[in-house]
Amino acid sequence: MAEAVAMNDAAPRAPYPFAVRRLSDVAGAEITGLDLRLPITADLRDAIMAALEEFHLLCFRDQTLTKDEQYAFTLNFGEIEEHVGRLPNGEKYPVVHTVTNIDEATGLPTEAPSTHGNYFWHTDKSYHAVPSLLTMLHAIQTPTEGGDTLFANMLKAHESLEDAEKRKLAPLRAVHSWEASRRNTGNRPATEEQKRERPPVSHPVVRTHPSGRKSLYLGMHIGHIEDMDYEAGRAYLADLLDRATEERFVYRHQWRPGDLTLWDNRVLLHRADRNYDMASEPRVLHRTVVKGTVPV
Repeated sequence: MAEAVAMNDAAPRAPYPFAVRRLSDVAGAEITGLDLRLPITADLRDAIMAALEEFHLLCFRDQTLTKDEQYAFTLNFGEIEEHVGRLPNGEKYPVVHTVTNIDEATGLPTEAPSTHGNYFWHTDKSYHAVPSLLTMLHAIQTPTEGGDTLFANMLKAHESLEDAEKRKLAPLRAVHSWEASRRNTGNRPATEEQKRERPPVSHPVVRTHPSGRKSLYLGMHIGHIEDMDYEAGRAYLADLLDRATEERFVYRHQWRPGDLTLWDNRVLLHRADRNYDMASEPRVLHRTVVKGTVPV
């Protein structure tokens, strides 16, 4: 068994059958020594899930998976989600789809990609009745500098609140939808077909993780809070999101080519950062998403 390596003497809580190094006190661990192109055992899958519960985000370094190999690896963790988003030609995103700033028509980088919702704080597919458990991004091409992804820990954000506000939040529910997401981010409006595919759903503003801990459930996919004045509710959500994504709750992932990073959508919000020369530097990642459970 490989020895677990820790950062700042903050040792992992459990031994793992791979080398693991904590990346941040907020979230994140680096895992080395595994080739994810190879089939994994049930024991290794369970160890990865245990590490995910401890660190919330795992980064497997130096991976070279094809899309088919990423698909096969993702299946170890559950049902792979389809996407309601559309490519520029109107077709649905494939289940292993490409997150990129490459313009399909020219083949060149652009600072105006066809969609830009990933630059807003969100948890993946919260507009589904059964939202995502985890997301994987495999870095194929990365900028020489920048192009980071930020992750905000909603467990820590909730724990930081005063007891009175926790009591206020406990019964609240918010309405999530693809339509609201497109409106909130200034993207092309949802089509009638997409609205039928993903009608509005209601989720608690505070969800309970299987560990028993409470996590804020926020982000760009929310339209409004149920049973609250529309504008007052949106203003409150905006303020809560600002506080929940303060720097003290955020881990910044600086991509390296070959990173395969997966994270727990029940705990982390995320967004991409435009901190690179988008007009000249390509950024290409392959994405898969695993279906989760109904938030409670």
